[in-house]
Amino acid sequence: MKRYTITVNGNAYDVTVDEADGSAAPVAASAPKKAAPAKKVAAPAGAQGNAQVNCPMNGTIVDVKVKVGDKVTNGTVIAVLEAMKMENDIVSDRDGVVASINVSKGDSVETGALVATLNA
Repeated sequence: MKRYTITVNGNAYDVTVDEADGSAAPVAASAPKKAAPAKKVAAPAGAQGNAQVNCPMNGTIVDVKVKVGDKVTNGTVIAVLEAMKMENDIVSDRDGVVASINVSKGDSVETGALVATLNA
């Protein structure tokens, strides 16, 4: 028997496979356990801005349009979020300078997650 951990839709399952007759067949599966959250790269200490740009809904970051130090205005696209098979722009709600980017392409984010900070 071999044990595997398989992740499906963010749920991790411990699976035991029996290989006695040469073919692999699932024998037992445990209840799902929460998979480890995706790693977030935090801004260096003291680099956080005084205004936050938060994620409006759950989804996956498919692109980050700005970098630290960029000047942005009200409505500037900070990142692109894929949710429910649609791409949604996450925009700045004020003028300022990007102080930190708190997400990366491919990150799964939840509603309210910090996307970036600005010095407004």
